[in-house]
Amino acid sequence: MVVQAIRSLLFYALYLLQTAVLAIIVGTDALIRGRTGFGWAVARYWGHANLFFLRWVVGIKTDVQGAENIPEGPCIIAAKHMSDWDIFAILPHTRRPAFIAKKELMDIPFFGWAARSFDTIRIDRSLGSEAIPTMMADARAALDRGCRIIIFPEGTRKAPLAPHDYRYGIVRMYEALNTPVVPVALNSGLYWGRHSLVLWPGTSRARFLPAIMPGLSPQAFHRELTDRIEGETNRLILEAFDRGLSRPIPQELRERLESLRDGRPPPPAETTTS
Repeated sequence: MVVQAIRSLLFYALYLLQTAVLAIIVGTDALIRGRTGFGWAVARYWGHANLFFLRWVVGIKTDVQGAENIPEGPCIIAAKHMSDWDIFAILPHTRRPAFIAKKELMDIPFFGWAARSFDTIRIDRSLGSEAIPTMMADARAALDRGCRIIIFPEGTRKAPLAPHDYRYGIVRMYEALNTPVVPVALNSGLYWGRHSLVLWPGTSRARFLPAIMPGLSPQAFHRELTDRIEGETNRLILEAFDRGLSRPIPQELRERLESLRDGRPPPPAETTTS
């Protein structure tokens, strides 16, 4: 535990320092020159470097499969979200990404400037439903530029096997933009918990699933997206559990894992499991 905590601290130091330095470099360049190939090259380096640090500093390997399910043209990639690993793992497969991000993140000096140069789509949650038309217009413009829109449909990181909450923003995008949606399942929260300072060794896995094509009703799409992501995410989590996890397993998570294995409904959530 102590050794892993030290390794985790070293990773966070490398991760945060590198991110800050690169944000200043790319943000300054973006402020002066706008979107450039240099900025995208730095972003790709940032993702690969962090996966390298995760592998060799804390022992988290990366396994991403199913990239052949991503259509050649513009599309929406809708991913489960458990940790920052999700961004690093998805990034190499996006070609020209347009992440949907909170307005607050875009207002951070240097970081926000850099994000704008990568076609990032802002959403101001304080406006409620009034923010949707602007987000849709920006998303349509991004697709027209050949972007692949990246969205985390639950809007925040979730602990493994926590009750899911797929918001209807992704449904509105599916309806309005008439473009394929590629679901992404993953199990990264087993190794990098959203409230945990300690990262645990293992193989973090992500799967790009077959695209959901336009034409479904809103209710059918929402159900299909949820079932696909949650079903494959549960399978990846159960596989990792059956192989053996090196991390301590809180009682609530263990009960949920055992319920999943036995095909029983999970017990009600009492605390956030990370």
